Amino acid sequence: MLNINEIKNGKNILWNEEPFVVLSAQHSKTGRAGAVLRTKLKNLITGAMIDKTFQGADKVEEADISKSKAQYLYKEGDAYNFMDNSSYDQFSLSHDVIGDLALWMIEGTEVTVSNFNSNPVNIELPVKVTLTVTDAPPGIKGDTASSGDKLVTLETGAKVTTPLFVETGDKIIVNTETGTYVSRA
Repeated sequence: MLNINEIKNGKNILWNEEPFVVLSAQHSKTGRAGAVLRTKLKNLITGAMIDKTFQGADKVEEADISKSKAQYLYKEGDAYNFMDNSSYDQFSLSHDVIGDLALWMIEGTEVTVSNFNSNPVNIELPVKVTLTVTDAPPGIKGDTASSGDKLVTLETGAKVTTPLFVETGDKIIVNTETGTYVSRA
């Protein structure tokens, strides 16, 4: 059991029999009142975000989350299908769980899977992925009155701001955490 001093950012906890990851934790103590911990939690199964305040005597159980590697295979309707790299078992996760991460996944992308009670519940993408530009407006020479950037469309449908020299067909590296252009591949 974890007391409120041990609940930190990135910690996996069980609350109402469901696994959550702590996105932010802020300790607060005012006057005679006891200490409280204000947290923002993300449900690892549904992806729902909640704000939860823990009182000084509250205790929570640490969630037993294991990690494994998997490969993204394909999308079928609202489900994204993956294959575990060690057991070759296939599983799917819904769009509600994947969310905006789908903008950075192409077939063959290797992901880290979070497993709760031996069931896959969430994924993490690599920090940088390589994607192909499918649509890029022409960069006009001398068009640097603005910052010298243009908005391009990638093979996944995501739109990223890049320098003017990026053309259709180029492979670029994108940071999946911020959704920004890093460099050419």
